[in-house]
Amino acid sequence: MDDSYTRLPYLIGFLRLEQILKLIPVSESTWWRGCKSGRFPKPYKLSQRITAWKISDIVECQKIFLASPE
Repeated sequence: MDDSYTRLPYLIGFLRLEQILKLIPVSESTWWRGCKSGRFPKPYKLSQRITAWKISDIVECQKIFLASPE
């Protein structure tokens, strides 16, 4: 695993979808469906064409996702 991802809980900022899908192994369409249903964190529009998620939200989501037996 890339060392930069092991430091995520200590970072403040945003992650883009490409980075998130390396941490949480789901398809892009599953991720967007989960965001819409509330299973995954809500996205933030940083600009008209840039969507990102808070690192803290992704870390919490990753803990829950990896703990679930699905």
